[in-house]
Order: sequence, then C-alpha cells, then structure tokens
Amino acid sequence: MNLLRVLATISSMTMLSRVTGMVREILIARAFGATGYTDAYNIAFRIPNLLRRLFAEGAFSQAFVPILAQYKTQRGHDETKTLVDHVATVLVSTLLLTCVVGIIGAPVIVYCFAPGLQSTPEVYDASVVMTRIMFPYIGFMSFVALSGGILNTWREFKIPAFTPVLLNISSIAAALFLAPYLDQPIYAQAIAVFVGGVLQLAIQIPALIKIGMLPSLSLHPFYALRDPGVRLILSKMGPAIFAVSASQISILINTNIASRLPAGSVSSLTYADRLMEFPTALLGVALGTILLPSLSKANSEGDTTEYSALLDWGLRLTFILALPCAVALLTLSEPLTATLYHYGKFDAQATSMTSTALIAYGVGLIGLIIVKILAPGFYAKQNIRTPVKIAVGVLIASQAMNFVFVPWIAHAGLALSVGLGACLNAVFLYMGLRRHAIYLPKAGWGIFMLRLTGALCLMAGVALWGAANFDWIALQARPLWRMVALTEVIAGCGVTYLGALFLMGFRLKDFKRIAG
Repeated sequence: MNLLRVLATISSMTMLSRVTGMVREILIARAFGATGYTDAYNIAFRIPNLLRRLFAEGAFSQAFVPILAQYKTQRGHDETKTLVDHVATVLVSTLLLTCVVGIIGAPVIVYCFAPGLQSTPEVYDASVVMTRIMFPYIGFMSFVALSGGILNTWREFKIPAFTPVLLNISSIAAALFLAPYLDQPIYAQAIAVFVGGVLQLAIQIPALIKIGMLPSLSLHPFYALRDPGVRLILSKMGPAIFAVSASQISILINTNIASRLPAGSVSSLTYADRLMEFPTALLGVALGTILLPSLSKANSEGDTTEYSALLDWGLRLTFILALPCAVALLTLSEPLTATLYHYGKFDAQATSMTSTALIAYGVGLIGLIIVKILAPGFYAKQNIRTPVKIAVGVLIASQAMNFVFVPWIAHAGLALSVGLGACLNAVFLYMGLRRHAIYLPKAGWGIFMLRLTGALCLMAGVALWGAANFDWIALQARPLWRMVALTEVIAGCGVTYLGALFLMGFRLKDFKRIAG
C-alpha cells in the first residue's frame, strides 16, 4: 500500500470536508456575525464536541485501534468480531446514560463552561436550549469513532474521511432553508448538528457490512464487560482519558475565560480555529489516521525498523507541508479573514479580532500538527502513560501562559497559549520517543531543514508583499476582486515555494512510502 497515495486520498476527502465547513462558517458569519448569540451556539456545540473528542475520537480510539489491530493480526475474524460486538454493547449503555444526564443537566453544564453568559440571560438561555438539542451528538459520534477505528484498521480510509462532510451539508442546508422560518434563527444550526450526527452514523453501516464487522448489540452490557479484550481497552482508556483531557480541559478553561471577555471573543476564536483546522486536518489528522493502524501493525509484528521509518516519513512530510501553512497564517491573516468572512453582519471589528487570533494560532501550528504525528508513536505501543505525563505538564504551562498573554492581547492570548503549549507537547513527545529508542531519525535532516528554510523565506516575502499591497477591508465593496487578489497572492506563494523546493532538489518520489 502506497501511504503517500493513501494520504492524498484522505486529504482530498478532508479538503472536501473543510471546504464545506468553510462555506458553513461563512454563512453563519454573514447571517449572525460575531455576537452573543453566535457565542451561545459555539459554546453549546463545544460541550458535546469536547466530550466527543475526549471519550470517542480521543481516548477510545487511542485504546481501541491498537488492540483491534492486534486481534485482527493474531486472533482471526471470529474473535475480532466478538470483541467489536462487546465493545459496541458497552458503548451503547454508557452513551445512553451520558446523553440523558447531559440533557437534564444542561443549565449547570453551560454555567460551568461559560459563566460569563449569565450576564446576558437571553443568550445564556439560548445556549442551554442548543446544548440540549445537540447533546445526543456525542452518542452518534462515538459510534462513528468506533466505526472509523474498525474501517481504518481494515485500511478502508475513504468513508471515515468523508463522513464530516455530512455535518457541514446539514448545517449549510439549515442556514439556507430552516433558519429563516425560526423565531430564533441560530437554533437551526443546533438542529443541523443533531441531523448531521445521524447522517454520519448512517453512512458507516454499508461499509461495516462489506467487511463483515457491523456490530451486533446485546441487551446484557455486564456480560460484555467480562470480555478480557473489553477490559483491556477500558484499562488503556483510563490513562488515555487523562492524556486527551489535558488538552480538552485547557479548551474548557479557555472557553470560560473567553466568555468573560468582550462579546464576540468566543466566536472570533472559533472562526480563526476553522481556518487553522484546514492544515491540521489535511495533514495532522490525515497522517495520524494512516500512521496509527500502520504503526500498530508494525508493532504487532515486532518490526522496529519499519516503526521508526514510518515516524520519520510522517515528520518529514509534516515539515514540508505544514510550515508553509504556518507562514501563510502569519502573513496573510487579514487577507484570509476579510476575503472569507467580511460580509453582512461580520464587520471590520470582527475581522480584526479574528485575524489577530489567526496569527496567534499560526505561531503554534507546527506543534499542533506534529503532536498528531508523534503521539501515535506511543499509542500504537499501548504506552499511554508517557503522553499523559506530558499532557498534564503542558496543561499547566498553557494556563500559566494565559496569565501573561490574555491581559496583553485578550482573546488572541488564548490562541497563542494553545499553540505554544502544543509546541511544548511536541518537543517532549519527541524527546520521549528518542529516549525510549522508539524513533531513530534517518540521516539528512540538517540539509533537509536548511533547504526548507530557504524556500519558506522566499514564500514569506511574496506573502508579505501581497498582504501589504491591497486594502483588504476596503475591498469589501468589490468582493469578487478581493477573491481574485487573494487567489493570485496564494498562487504566487505556492509557485514560489514549490519552485524553490524543486530547484533545491526535492522530488515527489522521495516521499513515497510503501506499507504492508
């Protein structure tokens, strides 16, 4: 299997997801701007989304995929299917209880996440209503994570990569066709999240049937809990929850702080985060999706050379693809924000707030992506304790940074602490992999980075020229010309960067990687 080709396939699906997601954000920005009600929606969505990342995509996937790969490699189809059935049964019982508690306790949960909303009672009440509508999303997405883990282990990457597109399509349809008919139009987005969760789960079913791994649920969860494989997954999930929860707790604290800042702060961070998610999803998430099952397979076969080589390949691709994205966010923050969002109720002030947050995210972009490459190096070996220790330390460091950055640059300080914390996380993960001799870098990194730096400097020069030679705010009156100008600047940056890499000896064939 050509991993570079698989990466291209996953990234193209992810690009479709991010493009439709950007259309969704543009519609929300144009209709609602960066106001208290958009803050209410973003906070309400962040609650089930945080739990999804914590329990479903995060701790669950990190514990489940390596053990599933081990069963598939060593125990055969029948035992693997039994494990899947028992895991799904336990998951159903847990999520039903979680969703009931979340819906009933929504007022308390919203208050804990964003006490600042209580200063505007109608906004707080709207956030509670939307939290209740969206809370079942965690249940749908937990099953999507289970399905995605199974499909990725079987090297079926396309459906899990395409799945997020359905949420975006649901949100776009709600903004266009449902919102105008509601007394409170923002509620349409909460309904869209619920519908999107159902659609994302439904699309997994045919793919699971095809590989013979559609879970069969039982009415006896306590019997399923006695399965040794389930117990092993749960024992690994404990430390994994601590590892993932460190970053999610940081997000929770940051949301709490942002809710106390001027109205629109939460929304500005969210809009900037959507732009930052383009490279993190296209590169970090896509590479992590490929690497975890491949690393798990290499580990179960005892192939330490292949294990290290996979990590080296992932890191080189990350640097060559992620660093130009970071340069773009740092140098083109205002052009990007103005061209995409500066319409309707999204005014110049909201543009300025969002572009400032985007610069702050750009500082730490490389760290945010590298963490997604290095962490699977531990998870595939079922070593979750080391990332836990690192994550807790990073949590403390990130919140210490908030004390310095937030009084200085307000909401952008929260984004900067997230990015710098991720860089710190990446450094310690790298040191841990080297110390345990899990990763041994191949020769040539010095000249690789020297050439890459030269190409990045040339690209930055083109980007700065483009950012300075247009009045991106004033061009709101000529939106088509603004889009053309941004396209030309980005194209110029791309041609400069890729041309410089080619002249310095980089070739696509150098990054091909074949895995069994």
